[in-house]
Amino acid sequence: MPTAPHRPLRTALPRIIQGGMGVAVSSWRLASAVARRGQLGVVSGTALDLVLARRLQDGDVDGHVRRALAAFPVPAVAARVLARYLRPGGRAPGASYTPVPRLGLRQSRAAQELTMLANFVEVWLAKEGHRGPVGINYLEKIQMATPAAAYGAILAGVDAVLMGAGIPRHLPRLLDDLAAHRRTRLPIDVAGDPSGEHAVEIDPSELLGPDLPPAERPMFLAIVSSEALAGYLCRDEAIRPDGFVVEGPPAGGHNAPPRGRPVFDDRGQPVFGPRDDADVAKIAALGLPFWLAGAFGTPEGVVAAAEGGAVGVQVGTVFALSSDSGMTDEIRGRLLEGVRDGTLEVLTDAQASPTGFPFKVAQLEGTLSDREVREARPRLCDLGYLRTPFLKDDGKVGYRCPAEPVAVWERKGGDAADTEGRVCLCNALTATIGLGQIRPDGTPEEVVVTLGADLTSARRLADRHPEGWTADQVLDWMLGEGAGVADRDVVAVA
Repeated sequence: MPTAPHRPLRTALPRIIQGGMGVAVSSWRLASAVARRGQLGVVSGTALDLVLARRLQDGDVDGHVRRALAAFPVPAVAARVLARYLRPGGRAPGASYTPVPRLGLRQSRAAQELTMLANFVEVWLAKEGHRGPVGINYLEKIQMATPAAAYGAILAGVDAVLMGAGIPRHLPRLLDDLAAHRRTRLPIDVAGDPSGEHAVEIDPSELLGPDLPPAERPMFLAIVSSEALAGYLCRDEAIRPDGFVVEGPPAGGHNAPPRGRPVFDDRGQPVFGPRDDADVAKIAALGLPFWLAGAFGTPEGVVAAAEGGAVGVQVGTVFALSSDSGMTDEIRGRLLEGVRDGTLEVLTDAQASPTGFPFKVAQLEGTLSDREVREARPRLCDLGYLRTPFLKDDGKVGYRCPAEPVAVWERKGGDAADTEGRVCLCNALTATIGLGQIRPDGTPEEVVVTLGADLTSARRLADRHPEGWTADQVLDWMLGEGAGVADRDVVAVA
């Protein structure tokens, strides 16, 4: 069967890519608002199975989820998920959410159906009612979810897939296969086993039947932090992306570790230096379209990026703080208050993420940015999106996460030093959008917020819009003052 064709985003590549942030902070509403303006609206693809299940358990009061599920090409699959998770009228007050299947190398049909449907729903809703481009952002660190997740997004017509937090060398082939409805496998890194034999498999015809509607292969943008990684991905046609998002150290979420011997400042932050800034000229010489991210979220940033050969910029923080994002109103309000009075800080936490990557954490009282709150939370790992597979002494594969109880981590062969300061990002980021778990004793999960370290653009927007802003107002500001930058034609990508 021939490889599915690549699909260009539009007649012109967008100058603005809205970042794919957190767990549903980059929600379908935000992506839709951006895409309607002809820029690339991006939904976060992290833990969407959990998001879908919890929205249904909360009753899907506005009916958006059920409307999207009604558009799924195989109604029986949607019906099974509705029967399992929908709670008409929502959960009883104080009730816990029903768990969803945890990620693993061997996935049940129910697990793959839920992940596939969840990604379909988020992309379908983001694309509903307009023809603007919509992308989805995945973390390479969450490999085991990617096949079913990407397939659901492709079935909904996603225009672009973005992936960072690792080396996404297997994504081009995976997208080719999924768009052609071919059975495929994604190799999975298993600690202690260099054989490369482990993989997650997906068979579209087995999941949905043989008569599937045609699908188009989305554009793939690799998120990189160095010209070395970009160059590596370009050396082989089989792993070459269609373009890059080049993130600098100020960018929110996960960052690449600083090069060389680790050095920390007096607040425990890893110190980034000139070696950690990508050589933009070398990336431009690779001949693929690219966007710059990390402190480029201003009209001047759009102009500077274009002058350096970039198509445009990826912007996260000001969109995360917009009223269109999935963040709860209470958390957003507190963050905006800190922006307005100049007290909000975003620090690079070297310990928080179970991935081991530095992670940007907004300093907000009463959240897991507080060391006391972090240490008071009982250690547990009941969602497991960031747990990693490892080879056990008996040759079988186990799963572990440095945010789980220390004794459990050590029993699985982990070093206790790797657990220090770790945060259960899975639960905390879900709480940030109002879908946090309620524990049996009635205790809600604590929140963590990630933003970019450079708050200049947020402060400038707060001066213009003291009561807050919408995604439209972000784009008016960035593109209105950056109107001298000419739109670029689509670059041919093979």
